[in-house]
Amino acid sequence: LAERTNLAGVQHILLVLSGKGGVGKSTLSTELALALRNAGKRVGILDVDLCGPSIPRMLRVQDSAVHQCDSGWVPVFVGQDKAIALMSIGFLLERPDDAVVWRGPKKNALIKQFVTDVAWGDLDFLIVDTPPGTSDEHISTVEALRPHQPLGAILVTTPQ
Repeated sequence: LAERTNLAGVQHILLVLSGKGGVGKSTLSTELALALRNAGKRVGILDVDLCGPSIPRMLRVQDSAVHQCDSGWVPVFVGQDKAIALMSIGFLLERPDDAVVWRGPKKNALIKQFVTDVAWGDLDFLIVDTPPGTSDEHISTVEALRPHQPLGAILVTTPQ
């Protein structure tokens, strides 16, 4: 019997990437989640931008707290209909504007924990908002998600 993972109920995983910061990855992730929700889909956002977790503020849930359950962390549910599930390091910081100054191994361990230990339940889409650039966090995220066969990636670019 295969071990049931917290991502077993997730139908499609999409990564949102960019080569540089400030191009609108978090905005695109948020708008995509809202559009999918408005189309009747069950949506989650995994914010792995550890140094700049902006999605909790964009969705006006920055003062929410993450709780534990038997199968791991319970994501924060957004809106009156609770149709968007969200996990972000922003919920784990004492103050939303605190900087996260961690070296690679600690960041990579948290990303792996986000992938394995968040109880997403049944979702049509999980949108993964990544940090800017091409760092260890991207490799850790893709490695952790590989067994779950991500649907693809959206590369956000801007003309210079």
